[in-house]
Amino acid sequence: MKRKRLDYDRLSFQMEMLNDVNLEISDILISWYFKNKRDLPWRNSTDPYIIWISEVILQQTRVAQGMDYFLRFTGRFPDVTALAEAEEDEILKYWQGLGYYSRARNLHAAAKYIVKYCDAIFPDQYKDVLALKGIGEYTAAAIVSFAWNQPYPVVDGNVFRVLSRLFALQTPIDTGKGKKEFTKIAEWLMNPARAGLHNQAIMEFGALHCVPKSPDCNNCPLQEKCMGYASGSPQSFPVKQNKLKTRDRYFHYFHIIHDGKTWLNRRSGKDIWQGLYEFPLIETEVPTDLSGLQQLNGFQNLFADAGCLSISVELSDLKHILSHQKIYATFYKVEVGHRPAYLDRFTEISLESVQDYAVSRLTDIYLGR
Repeated sequence: MKRKRLDYDRLSFQMEMLNDVNLEISDILISWYFKNKRDLPWRNSTDPYIIWISEVILQQTRVAQGMDYFLRFTGRFPDVTALAEAEEDEILKYWQGLGYYSRARNLHAAAKYIVKYCDAIFPDQYKDVLALKGIGEYTAAAIVSFAWNQPYPVVDGNVFRVLSRLFALQTPIDTGKGKKEFTKIAEWLMNPARAGLHNQAIMEFGALHCVPKSPDCNNCPLQEKCMGYASGSPQSFPVKQNKLKTRDRYFHYFHIIHDGKTWLNRRSGKDIWQGLYEFPLIETEVPTDLSGLQQLNGFQNLFADAGCLSISVELSDLKHILSHQKIYATFYKVEVGHRPAYLDRFTEISLESVQDYAVSRLTDIYLGR
């Protein structure tokens, strides 16, 4: 017989009566974790700094990709003082390729704060950790539970998925109401005496077993308790209300060369890749070939007094997908007869030193092709 769906209101009503059930679920998850967990370097440490760095890296990055970044980053910046004293450009260079570069800038700002106002000692209270720049409720909970076993539940994408399937919850996870309800349920499921282990276990379970597509329900230790499985459609959970709208952008980069020199622009403002370097850029609203670009004011201003131009297409229609936009990039190599005056607004460097700068992912792909 199929279980009747247990909605949030019923679950909330019964929470106080189901303590044995929630501890059983937690014990099952922890038992599964001991048998199946991955051997990850940050799991061998209770240093809040190490945990912090790992959690921030993994916010938008798969473990397989993030491992090398974590090892390089913590090798160069082994503690909060080393990170605070580093230059932003160097930090961004070590972060290069991870994307979402505001994470690296926030790490730097928070490290400076800890050194200046906390005597370089990482705060050990949830509210103080949460107050650090760039740290939200999930990261703060992860740090204090993994480092000091404090009973704050982690609620990330993996946890949303596990809980929504376990209780067949219809509340959309991308709403304020949903986040509050799931946090309350996650807190209820946690055994306070084993908070850190529980958080690690439910996150790992979502990452390795209760995966978005084709979860292994037939071999799931929570199968008998899972309302999503009983419903016959576990993959319909979690529920989302809003679909993220994306937009297309068309970038045209110019690798300008003259007398052994080239030029880079450092991105600023609130757009993507703030603080990173790239070649001079013309962005268009629609796909545009070279003949079309040559008619634009941006192109004419850039090369107005450049003399003879030798232009070659080095890389075209390179697609780069971000969470809210798709970028299509073309790279042109342009050898100029004279140094254009317009280049004064860019950073002039030798051709050999381009690799020393923290560049956007697209530029890195072009340079490494």
